[in-house]
Amino acid sequence: MKNEYGREISSFTSLQSKSCSQQHHSIPTHQGQKPVVFYDTISSIFDAIPITSGMTLSFHHHLRNGDGVMNMVLAEIQKRKLKDMILAPSSIFPVHAPLVSLINQQSVVKIFTNYVNGPVADAISDGRLRDGIIMDTHGGRPRAIEAGELQIDVAFLACPAVDSLGNGSGKEGPSACGALGYAIADLMYAKHTVLVTDHLIDHLDNPELSHESVDYVVKVPQIGDPTGIVSGTTRPTRDPVARKIAKDTVQLMAELGLIRQGFSVQTGAGGTSLAVAHELGKYMRNHQIQGKFASGGITSFLVKMLEEGLFKDLYDVQCFDLEAVRSYRENPHHHALSASEYANPWNAQAIIKQLDVVLLSAAEIDLDFHVNVTTDSLGRLIGGSGGHADTAAEAKVTIITTNLLKARQSMIQKRVRTLTTPGNTIDVVVTERGIAIHPKRQDLMMKLQGSKLKIVSIDQLYANAITLTGEPTYPTPSQQVIGVVRHRDGTILDTLFKRSKVQ
Repeated sequence: MKNEYGREISSFTSLQSKSCSQQHHSIPTHQGQKPVVFYDTISSIFDAIPITSGMTLSFHHHLRNGDGVMNMVLAEIQKRKLKDMILAPSSIFPVHAPLVSLINQQSVVKIFTNYVNGPVADAISDGRLRDGIIMDTHGGRPRAIEAGELQIDVAFLACPAVDSLGNGSGKEGPSACGALGYAIADLMYAKHTVLVTDHLIDHLDNPELSHESVDYVVKVPQIGDPTGIVSGTTRPTRDPVARKIAKDTVQLMAELGLIRQGFSVQTGAGGTSLAVAHELGKYMRNHQIQGKFASGGITSFLVKMLEEGLFKDLYDVQCFDLEAVRSYRENPHHHALSASEYANPWNAQAIIKQLDVVLLSAAEIDLDFHVNVTTDSLGRLIGGSGGHADTAAEAKVTIITTNLLKARQSMIQKRVRTLTTPGNTIDVVVTERGIAIHPKRQDLMMKLQGSKLKIVSIDQLYANAITLTGEPTYPTPSQQVIGVVRHRDGTILDTLFKRSKVQ
């Protein structure tokens, strides 16, 4: 069976969503309406609830590759020999490698997440997760939680500071990580909510997490390493090819009239995206342009632009580096967003609905402008949508920036291995060897008449790449289903198969 994009839809029923109806469930009644109960061990929480086999546990990823909370919970699952557990972390990083042994033992059998890489991704790619993985978007996850599609028994939320009432904040403490946007849906809708902290104080002003939705607080020696917030995908690049792409992208934006007084933008946190942010800042300074806001995961580049007055406000769902954490703590124009306020398709006020332009990356793009950021060409999990499909669907102009060639392979393919973001939501692809405009955007083509930029078709980009690399050949895909990719509204975009083995 195929969907409207020509992708295979799995008949593996345990991977299907329960419902796509736009009915919000009422918020569960928390014990937090009573005094919050404080403990000093994760084990005490397992006894108090109690946590048993088959439950669904959730986590957020604001400490990214420095997170320690999920691993503490995993250790307790293993100690108690629990089975058939379902995990719903908003993202999974290499630091979560202890999860692999629980997958192998079928202590954990199913995972809902928006992003996964590292050893856990490899284990799932090899077909070891019994009931498979469901890959959502950053906006699709809160929608699924609010709809009751993803029902959470216990949310374990890493919280850098907690006060005596059980209120929580990401601004303070030795493990401060900034905005806690991905924790809010879990906080409000989980049957039991646990804040895990290493910093207890008497009182918090303007906490992000209200004690009214908290049941338990656990004080541990350390919730993680905040330096792990800055991971490999958030470092700027010095690659001359990426810098050329960045310059061409900003010139393109200028010629399209996108860089103007009061415009709004979101950039990614990859090397090329950071280079674009750098070039965009130079253009705005030179032309004395002030934008209305920048949004998404916030980096030091955007913080600097805010502090220089290049943007009036930043809207932040997660901080990508420690400068962003500092800014969020100190600057009243640096605002936190919940994941629902950021990208939930059911939220009419979601900030991405106000975006003029979004700049995104790609692992693969095909001739229909479909984008893959979930797997490599062999089907190995390398990431996931995050906010990719959300922002592409809502921004007035969506621009993909990518090298045409990487590691002697074309980034343009006849057909992407995995569909993450539908091509009908992509407007422009910028490479070092030319810029392709989606045929549906004739309005953009008209504005670029007479441009000195190299405007070509997506087919020309593919042909140029193949001239240099030759036609790619890939092993025969496996037929073993390991999961599905869901669009932000809960529909299935694509099926994930066990990765191919290189002969």
